[in-house]
Amino acid sequence: MKSVAVEQGLTPVKQYLEERGCQVVDMTADQPQSQPGVCAIVITGADKNVMGIQTVVNNVPVISADGLTPEDVYHRVQEFIH
Repeated sequence: MKSVAVEQGLTPVKQYLEERGCQVVDMTADQPQSQPGVCAIVITGADKNVMGIQTVVNNVPVISADGLTPEDVYHRVQEFIH
């Protein structure tokens, strides 16, 4: 099963994803993209670009949770879980 890496400080998002059956792993500060099986990375958005465009790290989409509800984040994550 593919998992979602979630940055620290996003406990409500992490809990919501887990409640919906997502496998959630804590994002490691050094290299989150090195975690095998991660299909998306969810960040707080504190350092996102002005347009809010998702970036890709080593072919893993990065989703900014800034301004999104846990449900919104879940729906975005679902686009990347296959």
